[in-house]
Amino acid sequence: MQDSKRRSQGWFGKTGKDGLIYRSWFQKQGIPTHEMAGKPIIGICNTWSELTPCNSHFRDLAEFVKKGILEAGGFPVEFPVMSLGETVMKPTAMLFRNLASMDTEESIRANPLDGVVLLCGCDKTTPSLVMGACSVDIPTIVVSGGPMLTGRYRGSQISTSDIWRFSEASRSGAMNQEDLYEAERGLCRSDGHCGVMGTASTMACMVESLGLTLPGNAAIPAPDSGRRILAHLSGMEIVKMVEKDIKPSDILTRQAFENAIMVNAAIGGSTNFVIHLLAIAGRIGVDLTLEDFDRFSANIPLMANLQPSGKYFMEDFYYAGGLPPIIHQLRDHLNSEAITVTGLPIGEVNAAFKNYNEEVIASFDKPFNPTSGIVVLQGNLCETGAIIKPSAASPHLMKHTGKAVVFEDIDDYKNKIDDPDLDIDENSVMILKNVGPKGYPGMPEVGNMGLPPKVLAKGITDMVRISDGRMSGTGFGTVVLHATPEAAEGGNFAVVQTGDVIELDVLARKLNVLVSDEELAARKASWRKPTPITDRGYVGLYIKHVEQANLGADLDFLKGSSGSEVSKDSH
Repeated sequence: MQDSKRRSQGWFGKTGKDGLIYRSWFQKQGIPTHEMAGKPIIGICNTWSELTPCNSHFRDLAEFVKKGILEAGGFPVEFPVMSLGETVMKPTAMLFRNLASMDTEESIRANPLDGVVLLCGCDKTTPSLVMGACSVDIPTIVVSGGPMLTGRYRGSQISTSDIWRFSEASRSGAMNQEDLYEAERGLCRSDGHCGVMGTASTMACMVESLGLTLPGNAAIPAPDSGRRILAHLSGMEIVKMVEKDIKPSDILTRQAFENAIMVNAAIGGSTNFVIHLLAIAGRIGVDLTLEDFDRFSANIPLMANLQPSGKYFMEDFYYAGGLPPIIHQLRDHLNSEAITVTGLPIGEVNAAFKNYNEEVIASFDKPFNPTSGIVVLQGNLCETGAIIKPSAASPHLMKHTGKAVVFEDIDDYKNKIDDPDLDIDENSVMILKNVGPKGYPGMPEVGNMGLPPKVLAKGITDMVRISDGRMSGTGFGTVVLHATPEAAEGGNFAVVQTGDVIELDVLARKLNVLVSDEELAARKASWRKPTPITDRGYVGLYIKHVEQANLGADLDFLKGSSGSEVSKDSH
């Protein structure tokens, strides 16, 4: 029977010319009329691409989603959207996150879909798809691609966090190019995204803690048969969601966002979590601020012993039980009544899961590290905030005063960092400007700057580093990120100079340049805004409209929702 209430019937339920066109062209694909006559039409939004190696298995995974949709009585239609390959896109995939969200939003809104499955994995594909779906607000479930298997190098386990170790070893002379060739052969040995708690795994945990996935989604390795089973079950679940009319706006409440922040603290999630969660909140209409990340993570210890903050890998996390044991142990702190895609509260759907390895997943009372979460710093060097991840930093540098060594942009850094005559030592504070959203543009992952060889030669492995950019979730170190306003916007960060004394006090939430207000004002009076690299196309649009990192770096005109209604026909 035809269900006129279904959104898809605004296309396939029509009579006359319009109905003829909509149904006839679908029949061209071998789809009989009864498949369009009231069954839930479920879109599978697929970010498969050979340019996105993390998502290389998604054509196969989509087939299992389809089986679940068909079993539950829906009809699946797969469609592509822009896919962001984190490891290969220049100048940075972050530049295109908002563009991919626009592609997702308009593809969902413009087509006869009653519900949608978001198939995503690589860093930016998850937030971009969720952002786009939120702005349409039809029933939505996320299926992540899963992490890759743990790598191997000369008898040791490795994964993508080791890239940064190998890089410093190479720059200090401890590894040569042949060593690096051997390491790269064993680093990425299966389908899937980074096998540590980098940004991709953090995003998978984020959507699970928000309630947008079935429980257990985040940790199942990409090659594991459990990933295909979860895809099948998710296909079944989205049909139920359409029947119950459970939409993102029902799930993504203020309480859900608070839950995600607390869970992110417990797992040692990526600093990129901040910028993506803020952007999602802006699309769904939840008032989330930078300070909320500090507030809600402050009393949550680090429970997951995972790289880069710990020892183990995502494959180990899965065998230990994955995210559900973390959520269950946080039950007295979370908003446990927040609903998930199942329609049931998050506390209830995670109640039955067990922890099978307490070395990988520690208890709340005896955590792996009492220091966790994201700390929001304030001070005259970052008037509207900056962030640091204490669990990945060096304890002895959490309170530090040192002289600034300033790099005006990424080229200035590259030209100077290996110079033996560079006036820098381990007590200096490295500052990198003009790598923010507008300045680069796109806010790349260069904040965890490599140390100068003259410092590495002393056996030093960490220094205080500050930038208006981001760093990879696989990275680590005493790295202050997302300083706002960024240098390209002309705040105090734009006029800090080499030789200025920088004060960092993470416990006190302070980040200051010890220069008088009068001197800073004089410097800013002579500062000139840099000329944008272009004023045309998407990049020109991005530079004009991108918001600062403390607001989520979305485009200002994309905040909020346009809904799902499309009243006009195409012929």
